[in-house]
Amino acid sequence: MDSEKKYNIPRNLLYSDEHQWLYQEGDIATIGITDYAQSELGDIVFIELPEVGEEIVQGEPFGNIEAIKTVSELFAPVSGEVLEVNESLADDPTQINKDPYGDGWMIKVQIHDLEELEALMPAEDYESLISG
Repeated sequence: MDSEKKYNIPRNLLYSDEHQWLYQEGDIATIGITDYAQSELGDIVFIELPEVGEEIVQGEPFGNIEAIKTVSELFAPVSGEVLEVNESLADDPTQINKDPYGDGWMIKVQIHDLEELEALMPAEDYESLISG
């Protein structure tokens, strides 16, 4: 087991304990899964995301991600309306493995309640969470 593996944890993002990241610009959030999550899942082969216009609810599943070995639910770090979906992931879900914080982003959401961001953790706390 490689407990010394260093994961990419950008300092400008917020993190959920379900291993989603959130980049906030005003009341718009870009959401994806962390480097740690994609590493644990392994090779991602399929992703199911909500449609534009759908509502997601903080702490509730908003989609599924399928890797060769497992299927996992994606949990919403905040509540809001889906404004944009990364359609390119349907054709090439491996972008999540290659670039989880860039090309591998999943959805953009209009945040309904900015106070929900207080439930998320900064990079340092997330780092502590995954290093156990």
